[in-house]
Amino acid sequence: MPSRPGDEPEDTEEPGAEEPIDDPEAGPALPSAALAAHAASAPSGSTGRVRPRTELEIWTLAWPVILSQVLASIVSLIDIAMVGRLGRDSVAAVGYTTQFLNLAQSVLFAVGIACVAMMARAIGARDPARARAAFAGALLVSGIIAAVFTCVVLAIPHQLLGLLSAPSEVIEAAIPYFRLTLGSTLLLAVSIIIESAFRATRNTRAAMGIALAVTVAKTLLNYLLIFGTLGFPRLGLEGAGLATLISQGVALVLFGTMAGRARDGGPLRLGAADFAAALPLLRTTMRIALPAVGERVILNVAIMTYFAVLARYGTAAIAAYTIGVRLLSFSWIPGTGFSVAAATLVGQSLGASNPRAAEQAGWRAARLALLVSIVLGVAFGAARVPIARFFTSDTTVVEALGPFMLMLALAQPPMGLHFTLGGALRGAGDTWTPLVAATLGNWGFRVPLSFIATAGFDLPVIWVWAALIADHFARAVWLTVSFRRGRWKKRIGSG
Repeated sequence: MPSRPGDEPEDTEEPGAEEPIDDPEAGPALPSAALAAHAASAPSGSTGRVRPRTELEIWTLAWPVILSQVLASIVSLIDIAMVGRLGRDSVAAVGYTTQFLNLAQSVLFAVGIACVAMMARAIGARDPARARAAFAGALLVSGIIAAVFTCVVLAIPHQLLGLLSAPSEVIEAAIPYFRLTLGSTLLLAVSIIIESAFRATRNTRAAMGIALAVTVAKTLLNYLLIFGTLGFPRLGLEGAGLATLISQGVALVLFGTMAGRARDGGPLRLGAADFAAALPLLRTTMRIALPAVGERVILNVAIMTYFAVLARYGTAAIAAYTIGVRLLSFSWIPGTGFSVAAATLVGQSLGASNPRAAEQAGWRAARLALLVSIVLGVAFGAARVPIARFFTSDTTVVEALGPFMLMLALAQPPMGLHFTLGGALRGAGDTWTPLVAATLGNWGFRVPLSFIATAGFDLPVIWVWAALIADHFARAVWLTVSFRRGRWKKRIGSG
């Protein structure tokens, strides 16, 4: 009989040793990283031996993450496909809004990392009270961050969109969608933390089911509210924003219901006393979250800067970027899945005092990610024109989208490689090296090369697209060299 959330950890033989983990996002700021690092210590009585890490085992760990990411990408693609029928200004408005949404998600996912890490450690110590306090503390921190963010975006949307050099006509089209979408940040924040708590108790089935329900809800609401079908008002882009807000509410209700069904005394059943007990843990929560926040802020500010440079080429280029990134998100999803698998296996192997097995796991996961990303990159690159025509009828956007998709297809192999090796390093407890890699790739290559192409030589937009390849290649080289040097093997056992 299936157990309820919160029941599994108390019955497992080695609590915290094999927590299933998920990648919230395309970038590698994974809850799995902190979780693997904190769950890596060998249990009492361990012989220090681990069984060989095979490609099949890596795939077994990666596929649930891949499936979760596919669902998220399907929602994103359906969203942009429907909005694409409204014209390029609407697609561009979604693109500008997404930059701020990505920034908010990155910070909230970092708090989720802290939640998983602290709860997993408490569950491993068979201390459900401390796990609940960590859960409550993460809810408080994420709630405060989301509330402040929401107040800012609702108060000055024109100024924020202006920071990205959005044209005035796009800003006017974007404002209702911008406010509705980013106004749902508080709902998103609570959902992320509850989902992280489920992960800490090894329950990913609940989150998968909720993801499927939200996919259906968002798709249906988009259809009804964007186009005004079945007697609903035709709201256009504003309808897409309202659909996002309502579907976030659906997710929160479902997560809250599942958490409320957890057994009394378990790590998921919160009470008022747990929030009081959380106050002393807030500092620890922030300390764990801040490094992940730093990396994601560096990445997202760089992407937003790149986006502002791209805006000089007009709304067709912005629309092409918005559609292209969502299309090719499918091809880099395996990299995020293998990143999670690498983090888990490297962390477990180092915790068992077997650095050789950890290194083998990292390289095997990297090889799998590289192989899959090459195949998918070739497929998307070859079919880029018919795919582009399916998602937009604007011939100018199609013409811009084809070269952009080709550049992204060429970037797939280094992207899959650095996603996976970044996860492996995080599993070892080394979060500094991925941070340096992200800074080098984005601020050493992507942003300056795009500025040079635009302001320095007034080159065609394809040169700005090409800066993406330089970014991901630089990160892949840095992380490959760092992983091969093996200094990450010395960062074990401190937790």
